[in-house]
Amino acid sequence: MPLARTRTATAAAAATALLTLSGCSTPSQVDWPQTGALPPQAGLPDPLIRWNGERVTTPRQWFEERRPELQRLFQHYMYGFLPPVPTRTRFETDQVYTDFLGGRATLKLVTIETGEAGFPKIHLMLILPNPVRQPVPVFLSMNFCGNHALHSDPRIPLTRGWVYTNCKGCVDGHATEEGRGSQAMDWPIEQILQRGYGLASFCSADVDSDRKDVSDGIYASLAKAWGRPEVAAPENRGTIAAWAWGFHRCMDYLVKDISVDPRRIAAVGHSRNGKTALLAAAMDDRIALAIPHQAGCGGSAPSRGRVGESVQRINTAFPHWFNAAYKEFNQSTDRLPFDQNALVALCAPRPVLFSNATEDQWANPAGQFEVLQAADPVYRFLGAGGLEAKSVPAEGVLSDGVLGYYIRPGKHSMTAGDWEIFLTFADHHMTARPVK
Repeated sequence: MPLARTRTATAAAAATALLTLSGCSTPSQVDWPQTGALPPQAGLPDPLIRWNGERVTTPRQWFEERRPELQRLFQHYMYGFLPPVPTRTRFETDQVYTDFLGGRATLKLVTIETGEAGFPKIHLMLILPNPVRQPVPVFLSMNFCGNHALHSDPRIPLTRGWVYTNCKGCVDGHATEEGRGSQAMDWPIEQILQRGYGLASFCSADVDSDRKDVSDGIYASLAKAWGRPEVAAPENRGTIAAWAWGFHRCMDYLVKDISVDPRRIAAVGHSRNGKTALLAAAMDDRIALAIPHQAGCGGSAPSRGRVGESVQRINTAFPHWFNAAYKEFNQSTDRLPFDQNALVALCAPRPVLFSNATEDQWANPAGQFEVLQAADPVYRFLGAGGLEAKSVPAEGVLSDGVLGYYIRPGKHSMTAGDWEIFLTFADHHMTARPVK
């Protein structure tokens, strides 16, 4: 398969360039095998078995050897390498409104500059309950219709980047006033604030727009800066990795904001945003808790799954989400040297909640439970607890172990009822205290 060999070589070259230019190193510099040379594994591979076949025997070995190895494997064979950490990041507080929601909340609008001129600027919206007398736990999430879609307040700027045609008010790929508050039902801000949490959100288009034929964000900037157009190639750029990088840049700001508790920041997302939230948490220990809601294939469901969306289907419909190497597993997912249980394991010992809906079989809810079961041994090995449920919980019942699971009646959506579960899980694991 000459094409497959070319794709893998391109992926490896891009990975080397990214790591070198970001100032990172790859201990041992493993020359990963071609897809066809990887041994088939029918079940979900054991995260505690190292690349050399040896079993991890101590927590120190997990954190210092196996965990970094898995992070490199995921980037090489699936997501593509995250863009480098900027050598220079600037935070500009554009506006602070203490009278948001009739004085019940403070709205902060922050611009995060991720590099030199021409690199993306992330426009972060942070909403905190009033009065802020102690650092507040915060949910961090990405949206794809713009911050203005989460609430109708006219002081929230319209997003400046490309937006989906199905976003209300979209005209020729751009936001208009008609879109204000159009997704407020998905983001029950007052409910979140009443429980003592803040909400931080940014638009995916600030980092890279979700278009399979166009890169107009971080990868386009890197391709131009490095003189390497292949970095922005749709079939190899790994947009989910770019969006996870966007989470990390927002974390750079949030851990420095004195109104935010840096130890209690949760990453949450629905569908493709859930895939991103889980990857962001797996690659950044500063994220205290992850909630990938209905994240499905490429996120919380196994690549080896036989139900719902397949690797081949997701790579065909969204070729820009993952790198070229992942496409080589379209017909041979059993050759992947990992599965999504290992991605969850990368979050250990931090809590992770998988939430689903019974009619959303495309996201493979049963397979997601199997992923948690297969991640549980790593959590137990580290003494962190794990998945308390022995079988899939009944509809509407939260299993709130460190590895949590929840399934409700309904379809693929994010609702106020889902947020009630998110908040309850966070209460249990981040010990949030309401702001009085």
